Amino acid sequence: MINVDNLSVEFSATPLFTDVSFVINPKDRIALVGKNGAGKSTMLKIIAGIQEPTHGVVSRQKGVTIGYLPQVMVLSDERTVMEEAETAFAHISEMQERIDKMNNELATRTDYESEEYMELVERFTHENDRFMMMGGANYHAELERTLIGLGFQRKDFDRPTKEFSGGWRMRVELAKLLMQKPDVLLLDEPTNHLDIGSIQWLEQFLAQRANAVVLVSHDRAFINNVTNRTIEITCHHINDYKVKYDEYVKLREERREQQIRAYENQQKEIAEIQQFIETFRYKPTKSNQVQSRIKQLEKIVPIEIDEVDTSSLRLKFPPCLRSGDYPVICEDVAKSYSHNIFKDVNLTIKRGEKVAFVGNNGEGKSTLVKCIMGEIPFEGNLKVGHNVQIGYFAQNQAQLLDGDITVFDTIDRVAKGDVRLKIRDILGAFMFGGEASDKYVKVLSGGERSRLAMIRLLLEPVNLLILDEPTNHLDMQSKDVLKQAIKDFDGTAIIVSHDRDFLDGLVDKVYEFGGGKVREHIGGIYDFLKKKQIESLNDLGRNMNSAGSPTGQASPVTETKTADNGSNEAAPAASQLSYAEQKERNKVIRKAETVVKNAEAKIEKLETELASIEAQLATPEGASDASLFTKHADVKKQIDAAVEEWENASMELEQLQG
Repeated sequence: MINVDNLSVEFSATPLFTDVSFVINPKDRIALVGKNGAGKSTMLKIIAGIQEPTHGVVSRQKGVTIGYLPQVMVLSDERTVMEEAETAFAHISEMQERIDKMNNELATRTDYESEEYMELVERFTHENDRFMMMGGANYHAELERTLIGLGFQRKDFDRPTKEFSGGWRMRVELAKLLMQKPDVLLLDEPTNHLDIGSIQWLEQFLAQRANAVVLVSHDRAFINNVTNRTIEITCHHINDYKVKYDEYVKLREERREQQIRAYENQQKEIAEIQQFIETFRYKPTKSNQVQSRIKQLEKIVPIEIDEVDTSSLRLKFPPCLRSGDYPVICEDVAKSYSHNIFKDVNLTIKRGEKVAFVGNNGEGKSTLVKCIMGEIPFEGNLKVGHNVQIGYFAQNQAQLLDGDITVFDTIDRVAKGDVRLKIRDILGAFMFGGEASDKYVKVLSGGERSRLAMIRLLLEPVNLLILDEPTNHLDMQSKDVLKQAIKDFDGTAIIVSHDRDFLDGLVDKVYEFGGGKVREHIGGIYDFLKKKQIESLNDLGRNMNSAGSPTGQASPVTETKTADNGSNEAAPAASQLSYAEQKERNKVIRKAETVVKNAEAKIEKLETELASIEAQLATPEGASDASLFTKHADVKKQIDAAVEEWENASMELEQLQG
């Protein structure tokens, strides 16, 4: 669909990439990877037609549509959430107007036998069938499902977008883009403003319903679940791997080892040639051979080795005071503004524990962190233990850095002992290698400042780390360095994050925020999923959506507190049922499970049928077959009905199991 041919981009005569060529095919799921600054976002802009390359061309098949989601967008404040989302269907509204106009003309004209009338009938039929195929009759229901999947509640649909944070407004833009169903989706860090549940929903949408996708993301779990091809930008060129990210990492390591061996052999050959030249340069009898060796040396093309992977660099927090046994204890802690954020929070974090705060945006994770920090008032008792030294990372920490000193000096002023000898290596691991370490802080971007604040925190002697979304501006290698440093940290850590790969193997306890409650789950992030009896965090997002909203407004829910052994306090009530009652209850649950399973099978069958019809429509013969358009619209209606049936059955099953 899209052909990138001999693409080159230069900034101030410095090449970003050179002679890059690749093809984007239908149903490709491409992860565009590389170090920060390698040119990933620039590549997306060029494919989208927003930026021109220095050399080369991007060819697009006629009629191919492209949807592009940048990291930063200018958003409108003049509409409600639904009104803004509906702008994605402006083309359908225009089509509806044309159809209505033709329909009215057909009703008023009387020259039924004329050639013009027959042409009008044909145009009307074609346009109406195309309208039905594009989902014109039921796009509103699909749009609602998409907004809900991305974390909104129905009551949010009529609220002005200006009431929402930038992250939530970006979700509206993402919903618009997904609903337009372009042939190629270009997504630049789409998970930065999403919570875990919404990320999982987006994974499923892209894997099952999108056409071709090219995405840039530092969320390893996300790209592994979505992509089937990895294009790496390295050393100003690309390497195209027809595998997902985890397999690419293994192949890349093998490739780099081969490069190193080839480079060493080449250096040995160069050294031998140079030695021969130096030895016989002034001997007349060897002059021809010397000249031959000089020409041979000039023809050698230096072998480049891919950028060094600094993920093996290990950072260690400096020694710190031993804190009390319980750095944080909450007893009946509550916080509310004009509405309840959370109440009856009872938790105890022991010294040395690594815990995660998870849940939808607006459910109170950062609010509880601020309570622990003593930044805002609250109700109840919250005790910070003896000798606790808190190291706090949040986005606003970057604003507190001194702008009039360099990146190197910022770290040099807090580094102690032997760490000072490794400052350059540490800065390189967090993408401040080479000349970047001599930049003044005031010229850094927001993301660069956040990374610098993170490095500074890593070198400060603290015994309680509180990290609020620490991975948002880190690439995968930097995240690995940070993750290992926290694992080796002998203090206590509270991590607010939606990055499953980062949390996996790092935390040993999960606190789930939702519906005005905080529930404790012992174990890692995937142990938490298992205890919730769900296969993905998408179900977590759906459960939370029924209880909370982007603004943190909660509706009454029944609290289900999970004890240390993972048992449910509501369980005794079920165990007190008689054998007959319990048997009947299990029978009802099995019946509901069957309904869900059948609905899923029905959806899968219909989607297969729809894909077959769309393949026929893509042919010249199919495009002229009006009956196929009608059949396509009919199958789409059946899918919508089946999805609604599945959603209702799933909700009923969740209630029965809960």
